[in-house]
Amino acid sequence: MAAQPGIDPSAPRAGSERDEQVQRIFSEIAPRYDLLNHVLSLNIDRSWRRKAVDRLDWEREPDGTYLDACAGTYDLALELAARDDFVGRVVASDFAQPMLVEGSPKVAEHAVRPVCADSLRLPFGSDRFDGATVGFGVRNLSDLAMGLAEFHRVLRPGGRLVILEFTTPPNALVRAGYHFYFHRVLPLVGRIVSGHPWAYTYLPKSVGAFPPAPELEEMVAGAGFRETGHHLLTFGIAALHWGRK
Repeated sequence: MAAQPGIDPSAPRAGSERDEQVQRIFSEIAPRYDLLNHVLSLNIDRSWRRKAVDRLDWEREPDGTYLDACAGTYDLALELAARDDFVGRVVASDFAQPMLVEGSPKVAEHAVRPVCADSLRLPFGSDRFDGATVGFGVRNLSDLAMGLAEFHRVLRPGGRLVILEFTTPPNALVRAGYHFYFHRVLPLVGRIVSGHPWAYTYLPKSVGAFPPAPELEEMVAGAGFRETGHHLLTFGIAALHWGRK
């Protein structure tokens, strides 16, 4: 997807152009993705992923099959697969093949199966998984409602969906600091470390265009999930969302 003159390449697109934009970004930054994740989040992202898996209710089916959609380099899939009492398997899907390849050494000794797939058209039968997670991925879907419907479709009855995603802090003071970091610091550091001219400018813009946490919870319920809820993390810069089929 070549940038057109006068068009900001970092501005989130719509429809199929958004799909191409996201696939391009994450394919190109794959070699530095893990490093930047941990550096730019000051390693807080690790605790967020632990909390996401804690919320999954995987203990209900410790030998089950779980989906990690928009899996990237497998950090969230690995958080589940490495739990002491987990004896099932995780199917990790992402439509950016370089991300899956980059992260593959991390899961070589774990029950994680990579699948290159689009979350809007998952190549799995209905009622297939005992639970599902999505870490920092739903924000990048070109059709959020369609993605949520797909997650609902592939879950077995009783299975829980857990979404970990950035959000905008409700507190004005925290929000001001958050915007400064996201719009000033993160793009600069991201550009220097990744070598990509605009990928880390896309990130804050995509967060700004994403529904706030209460609205996302309503969308999860609208996709057919019950027992929905959300919980803000780290002063509201990220949020956990959940629902059960």
